Amino acid sequence: MLSTDVRDPTPPLSRTRRLIGRWWKRQSPVRQDRFATLGPLVSVLLFLAAIISAFWYLRHEEFARETQAVKRDTEIAQQQLRLRLVENRDLLVRFARDLVAREPGREEFAAQALSIGSERPEIAYLLWLGPDRQRIAAWAATPFHYEPNAQGEAPGLDVDGTSGDSAPARAFAAALAQRQPVYSAAFNDITGAPVFQIHVPLMQRGRVAGMLVAQYTIDVLLRLAVPHEIVHRHAMSVLDAATGRELVGTVTGMPGEPPRRAEIVYELPLTPVSEYLLLRGQGSRTSAGLVSSTLFWMVVLLSALTVWMLFGSWRHMRRRTQIQDALVAETNFRRAMENSMLTGMRAMDLEGRITYVNPAFCAMTGFSETELIGRMPPFPYWPPDRIEENTRLLRQEMAGRSPAGGIEVKVMRKDGTVFDARMYVSPLVDAHGEQTGWMTSITNITEAKRIRDQLSASHERFTTVLEGLDAAVSVLSVQQSELLFANRSYRMWFGADARGHALLAGTQFRLPEPHGDDEDGFAGIPTQEFTDSGSDPREVFVEALGKWFDVRSRYLQWTDGRLAQMLIATDITARRRAEELAQQQAQKAEVTSRLVTMGEMASSVAHELNQPLTAITNYCNGMVSRVKSGTISNEDLIAALEKTAHQARRAGQIIHRIRAFVKRSEPQRQSAQARSIVDNVVELAGIELRRRRVQLQTYVAQHLPALMVDPILIEQVLLNLLKNAAEAIDLAQLPPSRRHIELRVVPRHTPEDGGGVEFSVTDSGPGMKPEVLARMYEAFYSTKADGLGIGLGLCRSIVESHRGRLRAQNLYNGEAVVGCRFSFTLPVDLGARADEAPPAPPEMQRTADSATLP
Repeated sequence: MLSTDVRDPTPPLSRTRRLIGRWWKRQSPVRQDRFATLGPLVSVLLFLAAIISAFWYLRHEEFARETQAVKRDTEIAQQQLRLRLVENRDLLVRFARDLVAREPGREEFAAQALSIGSERPEIAYLLWLGPDRQRIAAWAATPFHYEPNAQGEAPGLDVDGTSGDSAPARAFAAALAQRQPVYSAAFNDITGAPVFQIHVPLMQRGRVAGMLVAQYTIDVLLRLAVPHEIVHRHAMSVLDAATGRELVGTVTGMPGEPPRRAEIVYELPLTPVSEYLLLRGQGSRTSAGLVSSTLFWMVVLLSALTVWMLFGSWRHMRRRTQIQDALVAETNFRRAMENSMLTGMRAMDLEGRITYVNPAFCAMTGFSETELIGRMPPFPYWPPDRIEENTRLLRQEMAGRSPAGGIEVKVMRKDGTVFDARMYVSPLVDAHGEQTGWMTSITNITEAKRIRDQLSASHERFTTVLEGLDAAVSVLSVQQSELLFANRSYRMWFGADARGHALLAGTQFRLPEPHGDDEDGFAGIPTQEFTDSGSDPREVFVEALGKWFDVRSRYLQWTDGRLAQMLIATDITARRRAEELAQQQAQKAEVTSRLVTMGEMASSVAHELNQPLTAITNYCNGMVSRVKSGTISNEDLIAALEKTAHQARRAGQIIHRIRAFVKRSEPQRQSAQARSIVDNVVELAGIELRRRRVQLQTYVAQHLPALMVDPILIEQVLLNLLKNAAEAIDLAQLPPSRRHIELRVVPRHTPEDGGGVEFSVTDSGPGMKPEVLARMYEAFYSTKADGLGIGLGLCRSIVESHRGRLRAQNLYNGEAVVGCRFSFTLPVDLGARADEAPPAPPEMQRTADSATLP
């Protein structure tokens, strides 16, 4: 018995389609129409069900997001309230320690309490109680509500916690027993506002020496501590933890809007008062209900309208079927030709006769449709000098051997002009599958060819320019680490190796490690983000070449779409050497400036040394005379010798200070104190200022951080500024009331200067003219008859070398100039600590040290 395994080679999808087609043909026309109508109807109903499910899902998601937002905002508000209460508690603890240590009076207590209340508006009342609960001092933000009576008690409110079983009394007792700050439960003050207190014991030698009581206004605390954006989104309220009663709360929404019903509530304990207070966050849904949603009913109405239109379409379907069948063939044929707007279409039969041309072909050649249809080769648009070549191309076209990429030909217009065109040929097949001719499309490529030639010439010129540059230009592929372009300078310095590009790029580019597969490690990175971003120029030293390069880089998209990095490296070795030479000359000029300054002060220094030397001579002559006469005792002799030694030390200190100033040394930055620099400068400048009868007032702020500077150079800058100010005042012959200079040293933190210490020298002289302000830093420019014109230039160089900036400005009183100010800021030494000085009394905390030089 023979068996054969016959398998149907038809694919399953085709078999399914054939089965469905057979089933459809077996149905009667009435049932076919019924199925054709019910199919879209079922689709619309399923679409409506899907929309309703989507609405429900979106509402559920919106409720979950709003709940999460309420929780997040409530937790943020809790953290802000806790942080503010902890900061206030630490401030009150420090205030309590200060009360124990110094025991200030009532007025001083009120002043310090006023300072705390101005910084912390939520603290409405501060009270200082003694060890036996007697009132020592009190302060209130609104004295009308807390003014004590004759017995020392606040009317209608037990703020002292000394009587009854009130919340303040329980907190007072708990703080007294625990010897640490204790919060009270919430209660209402005399105005009815909810408040609570914190009791801070005053500890002295292990015992409670009194109590500091601070009263918080919960409403003010909630408004100041909770961020405004949170209050705008959700309502926040503070509840009594024991009773659940709402004490204070905020209202969200625009003014005049009715409050929305809270559908989402989230509560958290208000630490560190969590035993008595709770923080509640409330939110509500923003969307309407499903049934009341306008969009829902719009979808329902549109679905109903679609069903009605389906029934109307079913009536017109049968009438349109016969018409569509007749137009399908003609429409497909015409659409293939007429849809080409700018491309010329030409149809030929198998003999080479033109049977069809579209309007674009007629506009391209200038010949009308009647002049072309029916013509045999040679065609009128063939140039006379290319008839043989075009005949050969036509035979190749008729034989079906035209290349797929098209043929570039010359076409002549009716007016005799010639243009370049590209011709594509495809066989023309009728509805029965038989070839009836050839369809040719012609595109004018004259403009494209001209642009291509221009781009080629432009590329050649661009390459010539890059090859002639003295800077090295290189382009490296980021993915493959392949050198895509390198000009002549790059090849001369680094060869054709991509390592030179990586050496110049440094940390801005790292060649990827080789790996076995072809996986692109940069796949998915947005190229636009790289190409839009640039990089700051930087200087790189190549040790192998002994050259400095100014390197500029940026990312770009290469012609084939790859991400690449372009570098332009300019040789700046000569410039760097010139800068080093200029820096050495500037250092020599600094020493010269110091010597010139001391030369100008020579007569004043001699006069200053003459005083201690004359005193020494007088003391010695007096002692010799009295010793010879025997009228001096041992005590008088010792006193005279001590005065003589003092005058000698004074002269030695003057000479030592001058030698240290003019001594030539390399700039050495070290940690220095601003007060020490100012003291040294005042000592040096005092001689010149006394000679010119100019008073100097110094103002040095307390607890200034240490500076990382060269003290001698900074002293030189200050001395030069003081000397210039004194000369300006003296030359203007101002009266004694205006012959003064102010030297201020204060901390400064500005966006342009950053953190540091600001030095400013302000004089009351005639100021500087605008043309002098514009040129005062130029080399060898001076307004003095004997000036060298290098002082201010050196000062600016010194300040800029310390990462500072020297500024000058005139001071005005209305339109009159009343002085001039020079100021500069120096960076601080972050590794050093501030000046170690004992704490100043409270009334002097905001006052800096000041000194006056007569």
